[in-house]
Amino acid sequence: MAGPGGGCRGCRSAGGGGGGGHGAWGHRRPRRWPSPRVPAGAQQSATVATPVSGASPDLLPRFLLEPEDVYIVKNKPVSLACRATPATQIYFKCNGEWVHQGDHVTQHSTDRSTGLPVMEVRIEITRQQVEKIFGLEEYWCQCVAWSSSGTTKSQKAFVRIAYLRKNFEQEPTAREVSIEQGIVLPCRPPEGIPPAEVEWLRNEELVDPALDANVYVTPEHSLVLRQARLADTANYTCVAKNIVARRRSASAAITVYVNGGWSTWTQWSGCSTSCGRGWQKRSRTCTNPTPLNGGAFCEGQNVQKSACTTLCPVDGAWSEWSKWSVCGTECTHWRSRECSEPAPRNGGQECHGAELETRNCTSELCSPAAQGAEDVALYVGLIAVAVCLVLLLLVGVLVYCRKKGGLDADVADSSILTAGFQPVSIKPSKADNPSLLTIQPDLSTATMTYQGSLCPRQDGPAKLQLPNGHLLSPLGAGRHTLHHSSPAAEGADFVARLSTQSYFRSLPRGNTNMAYGTFNFLGGRLMIPNTGISLLIPPDAIPRGKIYEVYLTLHKHEEVRLPLAGCQTLLSPIVSCGPPGVLLTRPAILAMGHCVEASAENWSLRLKKQSCEGTWEDVLQLGAEPCTELYYCQLEAQACYIFTEQLGRFALVGESLSMAASKRLKLVLFAPAACPSLEYNIRVYCLSDTQDALKEVIQLEKQMGGQLIGAPRVLHFKDSYHNLRLSIHDMPSSLWKSKLLASYQEIPFYHIWSGLQPYLHCTFTLERLSPSTCELACKIWIWQVEGDGQSFTINFNIAKDTRFSDWLVPDSEVGSPALVGPSAFKIPFLIRQKIISSLDTPCARGADWRTLAQKLNLDSHLSFYASKPSPTAMILNLWEARHFPNGNLSQLAAAVAEVGKQDGALFAVSEAEC
Repeated sequence: MAGPGGGCRGCRSAGGGGGGGHGAWGHRRPRRWPSPRVPAGAQQSATVATPVSGASPDLLPRFLLEPEDVYIVKNKPVSLACRATPATQIYFKCNGEWVHQGDHVTQHSTDRSTGLPVMEVRIEITRQQVEKIFGLEEYWCQCVAWSSSGTTKSQKAFVRIAYLRKNFEQEPTAREVSIEQGIVLPCRPPEGIPPAEVEWLRNEELVDPALDANVYVTPEHSLVLRQARLADTANYTCVAKNIVARRRSASAAITVYVNGGWSTWTQWSGCSTSCGRGWQKRSRTCTNPTPLNGGAFCEGQNVQKSACTTLCPVDGAWSEWSKWSVCGTECTHWRSRECSEPAPRNGGQECHGAELETRNCTSELCSPAAQGAEDVALYVGLIAVAVCLVLLLLVGVLVYCRKKGGLDADVADSSILTAGFQPVSIKPSKADNPSLLTIQPDLSTATMTYQGSLCPRQDGPAKLQLPNGHLLSPLGAGRHTLHHSSPAAEGADFVARLSTQSYFRSLPRGNTNMAYGTFNFLGGRLMIPNTGISLLIPPDAIPRGKIYEVYLTLHKHEEVRLPLAGCQTLLSPIVSCGPPGVLLTRPAILAMGHCVEASAENWSLRLKKQSCEGTWEDVLQLGAEPCTELYYCQLEAQACYIFTEQLGRFALVGESLSMAASKRLKLVLFAPAACPSLEYNIRVYCLSDTQDALKEVIQLEKQMGGQLIGAPRVLHFKDSYHNLRLSIHDMPSSLWKSKLLASYQEIPFYHIWSGLQPYLHCTFTLERLSPSTCELACKIWIWQVEGDGQSFTINFNIAKDTRFSDWLVPDSEVGSPALVGPSAFKIPFLIRQKIISSLDTPCARGADWRTLAQKLNLDSHLSFYASKPSPTAMILNLWEARHFPNGNLSQLAAAVAEVGKQDGALFAVSEAEC
């Protein structure tokens, strides 16, 4: 077979071939000596030499440069080259076929060190040439070099078309792992020629295993983190690249979380009581470690309580006096006693007084002078005893006269007392008797004057004329005038005056949560509308001749910092009344709502007051006997009434004694009144069950254009350390879909239990699948984990504008926020004074204020009423605070009448009388 150059068969001498010197690149026609026949072994892939007979082995061609594997990128041709010495001809053979002579580029030169000729040949391979045999076999080329001694073949060089597909065969996925846990992120790169190299990025920065011993990459290209660290929380990306392209996988978010762990328990606290049975506690915190990146909170209780008993201190007491000693020569004798019945123990107080007592005496051992002095002392003692007996006799006579003219002639029944309270039940008197009261006087006017009897005369001989009795005796003829206090100051003037005081900085701005007025000795009432918060200033609480400007404010929780410790929780709004430091001669009554389900077994309730220095102090422990006469709190189902002679800032705080302790939460649902977009939000509010919290939410929703959906529900939230969970169900999937990724939402336990946030809320975001959808029907479940729950069934038209319901504005709150003088009270002033004067005096037969307190169910702490100058006034003030303005006077009248009927000297009259 002739070579690709053609020509005559035959051979030339070894010295006749090859040009001398360095040749230039160019297409050169082969020389005309005959090409040697290609030997049979030319098909070998390795370099093979075939000697020619008579030639020296040293003159066989030797390749200085052999063709190497190459890749065609896109449409760019590639070049193959080979160089041999000594060589007379070099040609490429590709896939068993000779490359045409004209496709070769040849260069001749001489090796300067040996003087042998050097020949170098290049060819170009195009993408089209390779694609012609695509799928049949791989495209390869090799060089064949000739010399006078024989031929030599180079190694095969493969030519491939390079590519890299777009899609990864396997991408890394997002994961959440616990700290110190191992992580394996798999990555299988796209198919490609040449095979793709893989590298990893962490937050777009290259991950170098050589710099981080915690990281390595497997031969399968997976990224391995031996132990997860917090610093390993990042977005990881797998990158594959070759000579053609560079591909990125989707980023995988790795979150390394830390589950919470309990710290060690603190030491047990001291016993809560200094005498008898109490409790002590210890606590721990979820800080070892603190939960991070969504790690689980610690399970179990953070506070443990244990019963304890403290020995009660016993104060010492004196024993009986010993007998008098024998009268001595100094005319004195003595006696003694010991502090031993009982002796003081457990820190009790020592006995007070003298251990030894001496006095003068007479005997034969005394001198005459001493005996005379003793006689004088005896006469003085006798005179003192006589004076005491006379005084006791006079007191007895006075008491007898008072009782004789008191209850014995009394007549009372409910119709009489009601006639004194309610003007509509009084019959008009005859026109010819102007001295009788024809209509109940209006005590709300600035100045009022009336005269005559409080009970009108009855007509007809069958009527029983009422005598002047103890409870309802006439006040006598003449005129009685009551002066109303001055009108309430204008808001701007009042705030301007208030701003000059030091305590003004802590008061809320604006009049929404503030009431104020000017009061004198007739008293009055301040109310913050729609909050259940009021301040009653009873008559004679302000000294006569003085006028006070009084304010009442409701604080938002972010305005006042109330520190809470342990299991304490805020159960009421924070309310201020003032100004602080004013002198009150009678306790005012501050009324406000609360959200506690009170029970002595589950709660320890305390009334807190902020001092002038800004610290909060416990002024009263509810349920125990009041240790001070300054404060008392009447706790009822949904409100508390605080008696205080010192105005200031108050709050009701509770500490749970068991996991059965619970607070009342009000659950309210709101949604937009209009829905211009496909999205629709349902807001679920969880708030303390007090009117002030509800008012704040309503004001917020009105500003947002919300509407109430469904009636509010009450949920009893227990001190069980479990969160509040909310979920939505039964929503038609063909019309709506929820955009909530999880199956439920949660409000943490501590956010609710502290009470420092009056309301919390979660939002369910829904999406209409069609703009024409207007009907929404679903259920929302709200429950405490392992506790009670409530469900709302929702079925309404979102295109209909729903207004706020009337129940949101209680009728009892409508009216002026400040009432001054008698208009602030249900009981007429003179009737009130008459009841007070009748029932304040203790009566052995029970017809006094104690029985009235029992009839009105206000007898939980009679000792507090008894400590005041007028216990009856305290009871009537509390009745006014509880029942204004819708109190039933008939029931109060009936209770007063029952008190009068307990006296055996009273007799009944018919309902038509008086």
